[in-house]
Amino acid sequence: MAIRYTLWLDPEDTERHRAMEAQLRRYFVERFADYPHIRLFGADPYDYDAPFNRLYDALLARAAEYCEREWRYVPTPEQLNRAFFLAVGESNKFLRDRDDGDPPR
Repeated sequence: MAIRYTLWLDPEDTERHRAMEAQLRRYFVERFADYPHIRLFGADPYDYDAPFNRLYDALLARAAEYCEREWRYVPTPEQLNRAFFLAVGESNKFLRDRDDGDPPR
């Protein structure tokens, strides 16, 4: 099996990698706009049919394909995962329950 990840093939091109990761975050935030609000907590986090988990799997696959098609860049799974969760933090599409375990501030 050949190494395909652009980051691994050209680790010195940090400017390109940072730009691609920023583009991935924007991509995810734009895709979140296509969906209704999604509740983050309350469901079993290991339930593959939970809306958030289905969204995660689908969007990571679409993002990997998008990067390769549009940018000729093959992101690592870690780059996709980090960009996804950074975008979740930036987006207003995700709802949390009041009693989701966070201490009061």
